Amino acid sequence: MAAEQQDVIYMRHALALARRAEAEGEVPVGAVLVHDGKIIGEGWNRPIAAHDPTAHAEMAALRQGAAALGNYRLVDTELYVTLEPCLMCAGAMVHARIKRLVFAALDPKTGAVGSVVDAFALPLVNHRPRVTGGVLAGECSAMLSDFFKRRRT
Repeated sequence: MAAEQQDVIYMRHALALARRAEAEGEVPVGAVLVHDGKIIGEGWNRPIAAHDPTAHAEMAALRQGAAALGNYRLVDTELYVTLEPCLMCAGAMVHARIKRLVFAALDPKTGAVGSVVDAFALPLVNHRPRVTGGVLAGECSAMLSDFFKRRRT
């Protein structure tokens, strides 16, 4: 299977998780962590329900993946996220040593992989995941825009 097809398949899974977050009243963001072609971690935003500012989709997926591999280093993993990660999540990806980040929509307010800041490009960062952006960006952006429109009314 071509890498682009694989990216779409995993991003669709992350999008389904984002819908779960939305159904729970959370900002609709989903994340999937993949190792050797298998999902080893997944998550959706839960900071409101968990009363936890670190309960982002990416953090949940990284925690599950670390438990599945029995190691905090997530070498040779790929993380699929429906929204460009924030600085906290980008930092966790650096510490975890993920191989590749694939995200959908840009986040012009808190995005830390190029929109507001590029955490992976900072000079003293000792690990730089490869980044692919824009996979299913239209669908993910629309979901987020619709969510915030409804929230404002």
